[in-house]
Amino acid sequence: MCLFSLNSPPDLNAFKQENREIKTVVSFDDNITGIVGPNGCGKSNIVDSIRWVIGEQKISQLRSENLDSLVFNGSKTRSASGLAEVSLTFENTKNLLPTEFSTVTVTRKFYKSGESEYRLNDVQCRLKDIQNLFMDTGISTDSYAIIALDMVDDLIKDKDNSRRKMLEQAAGISIYKTRKKEAKQKLEATESDLARIEDLLFEINNQLKALESQAKKAEKYHEIKKDYREISIELAKASLEGFNLTYKELNEQQEAETDKKFKIEAEIGTEEADLEKQKLEFVEKEKQLQSMQHAYNEMVQTVRTKENEKNLSAQRLEHQAT
Repeated sequence: MCLFSLNSPPDLNAFKQENREIKTVVSFDDNITGIVGPNGCGKSNIVDSIRWVIGEQKISQLRSENLDSLVFNGSKTRSASGLAEVSLTFENTKNLLPTEFSTVTVTRKFYKSGESEYRLNDVQCRLKDIQNLFMDTGISTDSYAIIALDMVDDLIKDKDNSRRKMLEQAAGISIYKTRKKEAKQKLEATESDLARIEDLLFEINNQLKALESQAKKAEKYHEIKKDYREISIELAKASLEGFNLTYKELNEQQEAETDKKFKIEAEIGTEEADLEKQKLEFVEKEKQLQSMQHAYNEMVQTVRTKENEKNLSAQRLEHQAT
């Protein structure tokens, strides 16, 4: 059994009526061989939805002008939808699909923002994964397992060998033709790659001489750089030895000057001690001088007093004599 769920129809013209704005669920049981109904009931929408969910890329095959028309634009009773979504579920009890799941659900979504995605059992996947899933089953976007009204006309008129294509699909030949086509495309791509590789090899061969010349120059550069490094090391060693010798001489001079400094400082200390001793002696002599000066002053004063008394006595004698 296969369950088909349609949330937003590709053809909006038939579904803008209020009695068509409902979610449609169709169960494909063993006794169902097709879907019939009056014009405008949505039969083609179901076919387009199945084709769309299994990977139809041509929007013209869905009777629409662009992908935006797949999203429900709203009506008087329902608001506009943000995406178009179709899910197709298979019971894989006979392992017809190359997967270990007993139930397989394929979902395709298109958002109004322009983004789209494929999901396999609610896990995001690529379109290639969907195509590989149905490759050997006879189900594809151009498969005659899904027949629309225009395809019936093509079969009757045998347009573009449509009968042969249907028979090849029924016989399982189309899958091998598809693989042959893919293999041929891969061979052509491989041949193109080989031609490109030959062109690249030719260009590489033309550049080999220039690269060899550059390699020799690089090798010569490395040799010169190595010599320069060795010479620089020797020069640095010589400079370092000179610096060491100069440093040793300067240290010796410093030690000699330091010894001289200590000797001079010792002499200065001795001289300062002698000077301090002389200062003490000078102070003592100055004190003695002051004492002698004081005694001298007293003697001078005594002499002056005696002279005054002498003069006074002489005056008295003269006065008595007269």
